[in-house]
Order: sequence, then structure tokens, then C-alpha cells
Amino acid sequence: MPRPVTVALAAGLLVSLAVRPTLADPPVPKDAAAVLQRIKAADTDQLAVSEEDGRFLRFLVVSTKTRSALEIGGASGYSAIWIGLGLRETGGRLVSIEYDPVRARSAEANIRAAGLSDIVRVVPGDAFTAIPRLPGTFDFIFLDAWKRDYQRFFTLTFQRLDAGGLFVAHNVVNKAAEMGDFLATLRTHPGIRSAIVAPSGEGISVSVKR
Repeated sequence: MPRPVTVALAAGLLVSLAVRPTLADPPVPKDAAAVLQRIKAADTDQLAVSEEDGRFLRFLVVSTKTRSALEIGGASGYSAIWIGLGLRETGGRLVSIEYDPVRARSAEANIRAAGLSDIVRVVPGDAFTAIPRLPGTFDFIFLDAWKRDYQRFFTLTFQRLDAGGLFVAHNVVNKAAEMGDFLATLRTHPGIRSAIVAPSGEGISVSVKR
């Protein structure tokens, strides 16, 4: 677990700023570790989450025994691999949606190279169009798409989130100015309880559906 070093208030929500975990995480399989390193090395646009945030996503998935996960904004598959590693332990599955077709193909190849193609399915295209076509509900939703659309995505997916499920969103600290309506929802929505953690300073909101 991350070691808290500072607690602050952002957008009315408790924020725990943390340093790199001091305890050993579960090992990452060799193939997956190589792919994660390769994605990071090529990530000149800084679209991938930090390693610390990826490890935290894996922890959330495992600790909540997630079975059906949705990712909105998959980029080249970095966060999907971390989530997929957690789902390997829980027996769950992930649908990862990526708008850009080139990045979607890259994500698919990276997930295959990481040995997780049986766990993670990449869906290319517009998430606003793709999500209504997906069957069933989810117990874990990870949002890392265009920041000004966060509220729209929350509204679109909240009814598809199981009671007790997690709605997790990235960049809620370092890009808070781009998602004021969404952060207001985290503070005021009666159907969720939310907190913000910042394993790497970018900020992750974690909301539990009541």
C-alpha cells in the first residue's frame, strides 16, 4: 500500500498524497513487465498512467474481487495491462475502449504480448457510441478519457455500475480545472461515496456506489 505523506483538500474531497509503495507488490510476469516498460519508453505524449497508479489499479481490482470491468480511454494498453493482471487473480474480464484507431491497435498488440488477450478485449471507436452496445453491468469502471467529458461519461455509465462497484477516474488532481462539473458530482451525488488518492500526484478518484 502507498505510504501517506500529506493530506490535503481538493475540490472538497479528501486527498491522500503518497510516495512509492515501500512494501513489495505481487510480482509482474516477465512478459507483461517487458511490455509495460516498452509502453512507458514510447509514451512521449504521456498518455499512460504512472507505474504507481497502475499498481494501485491492480490493487483495487484484486481487493474488490472485480469480475466485470470497463475502461474508457485505453491509449496503448498500459493501464489495461495493470487492470488485467488484477483480473487474472479474480477471474474477471475487462473491456477497454480507445477512440484512436492506431492506439487501439497498439493496445491490442501490447495486451496480446503481455499474455492478457483472454482477459482484456479492446474496442476501438467512440465510447459514447460503444458503451450503450455493451451487454450487462460492471463492478469496476476506470475513466481516463478527454477530461471535459468526465461528467458525461459518469452520467452515461452510472446506471450500469453495480451497487458496491467502483467508479475510478484519473487525473483528478493535476487536471482538476478541466472537470469541475465532475468533481462537484463527486462531492454532492447521494448515490456515491468518494475519496481522492494521489500515488503519483496525478490524482485518482475512487467512488463507491451505494
